[in-house]
Order: sequence, then structure tokens, then C-alpha cells
Amino acid sequence: MRLSGLPIPEPSKFSLPVLKTRQPLRRFAPAPAMMSVEKPAAETPAVEREHLPPVLLLRPLLSHFHDALAPKFRFLKPWESPLPRDEFLAAHAGDVRALLCVGPFPVDAGLLACLPKLELVVTGSAGVNHIDVAECRRRGIAVTNAGNAFTDDVADYAVALLIDVLRQISAADRYVRRGLWPIQGDYPLGRKLGGKRVGIVGLGSIGSAVAKRLEAFGCTILYYSRSRKPSISYKFFSNVTNLAAESDVLVIACALTTETYHIINKEVMQALGRDGIIINVGRGALVDENELVKCLMEEEIGGAGLDVFENEPAVPQELFHMDNVVLSHHRAVFTPESFHGVLEVVLGNLEAFFSNRPLLTPISE
Repeated sequence: MRLSGLPIPEPSKFSLPVLKTRQPLRRFAPAPAMMSVEKPAAETPAVEREHLPPVLLLRPLLSHFHDALAPKFRFLKPWESPLPRDEFLAAHAGDVRALLCVGPFPVDAGLLACLPKLELVVTGSAGVNHIDVAECRRRGIAVTNAGNAFTDDVADYAVALLIDVLRQISAADRYVRRGLWPIQGDYPLGRKLGGKRVGIVGLGSIGSAVAKRLEAFGCTILYYSRSRKPSISYKFFSNVTNLAAESDVLVIACALTTETYHIINKEVMQALGRDGIIINVGRGALVDENELVKCLMEEEIGGAGLDVFENEPAVPQELFHMDNVVLSHHRAVFTPESFHGVLEVVLGNLEAFFSNRPLLTPISE
């Protein structure tokens, strides 16, 4: 499963401990380890629940989210109804003003047409490529995302992937575990991070956090964005191919839109060159995956660190045998801390909406 296009761990596979390093969340107590959604920690009496603001869900929430939000909102759950989804939506169309979207379920024009009273779509992800934002705007529907809740964790992960690819940590680990060190000798040398020219594609909150971290390693930061940022001293490129030509590394951190689909194509990879490295913590479809595989196989680029893929959960098998490629299963955003953070943002946006206060993280475009 995904959250905004991001995968969500199954409750049976992910336990969210009480955080000892943070103060309890302002609006609710620290969460216990995850339980099944079917076993809520406490039930709001039915009479009281009827007076709570209704919020439409498109799929079950993680129990941590459910238990924190259920006392404040009355969830409408199509999957629990004997009615087909379309009939369920029609039956509740006059009540639904807010939709909570956690997972990859598309919020498209067809769904929006079934909800004439809808005023707000809340998603628990940073990306909104699963939401028809243009149609929401046309209908006057506000959209909120996770804001900066994932920023630090994703930035840390991007740097970790880059260090792993350069220093070949995962590859050396496999080498040692296979017992090859005493037989074949030392593993080949990795490469230094300091001094590398790093081109960041998308200098938003995550891209900026990556830049800040890599500056501390002595890297030179370059960037591509839709427009120059006057307050930023990094060298700006209005063309990704030109950015690649002057970079040793590309870190992909932009949003996936129709304009950025396959923004990293064969031309960009060839400009990056034989020693160049691609790190993708954005969305899989930002990179032309078929061309990436070809360039890696033909040694036209030097390596890649990939947390996202074009057709998840499918991953090109050719990548499995490449020691200059580090793979992870769309997990850059997932830490107990980030789950607490996004829960606060989701709760804050819903509370603000039903209290007629400004939303915390409305998307601007």
C-alpha cells in the first residue's frame, strides 16, 4: 500500500512505539504499538458519534491514525457497508464536506462528481499526484498535504542512499556475509562524498533539506526548479540536462506532475556521464526507468540509489544484480517520528476546517 502514492506498512508488519524523545502530542496521548483497526482502543458512544463531524474515508486507516482521530470525527467507511460504493456515496453525498485520503486511492473527477458538498480533501502524504488538483480547484475544494512532516526523514534517507552508493556499503556487506573477504581479499574502494557537485532537481522543502546536509559534507550544490529562488545562493539551472552536465550526482526530489514525468530521461543520464549517480526519493515516474536500467547495464552512468519505482511494487530484476545500485521499498518517509508528525498535521487540518480556521498545510498549486 501507499500513502499518496506512498506505501503504508501493514499494521502486522510495523509497530509504532511510544516515543520517549518527544513531548506527547498536544491534542492526544502518545500512541501505543499498532493494533488492528477492527480493535479500537475505545469506542465513542453511538449517540455522541452521530454528532461528530462526518469525514469520508476511502480505505481503512492504520490503527494509530484511527484511534487518535475517531473520538473527534465520524468516519464514513464504504467498505463496511453492504451497499456498492457508488450507492454508499450517493446515500451520504449531502453530508460529506471532508474526505481523508491516506493511501494511493485516486481522488479523480469521477469521485468528486459523486460528492457535490465536498469542500476539503486531506491527504497524509507530501505528494498529491493521486489527486486531481485541477478539478478540486475548479470545484472550489481545498486540498491539504503532509506539509513538512516527512522532510527531515526523507532528506536523511537521500543522503544515506548517496553515501551507500559511493562507499558501496551494502555491496561490501554482502561481500563479507558471503565469506568472500578471506578468499578474494579486500573489496574494491568506494568514492568520497566530499567535494562532489550535487544537482538537486526540485528545491522545495525536501530538496533544501538535502542541500543543507550535503553542504556540511563539503559538496557544491546546484539546482533545477521551475524558477530561480532569489534568496538562494546555489547555482540555478532552468534545464535539467544542463544541470546534469555540471553535476556528479543528481538528487531527485520534485513533485510528480505531467510536466515532470520522466524528467530524468536518456539525454539527462548521458549528460550526467559515466561516473554520475542518480538518487531518487521523489516518485518513480520522475525517472525513465527503462532508460535508467539500460544506462546502468551499459555503464553510461555510475550508479543509483532508488527508494521509488515506476510501477511499484514491481522493480526491474536487472537492478538486483548490480552492486552499484542501492534499492529500498519506498520507505524514506517512514519513521515513528514522521508518523506522529503527519498525524498531527492531518488532525490539525481537519480541526481547522470544521472550526472555520485557516488550514495548516493547504497546497498552493
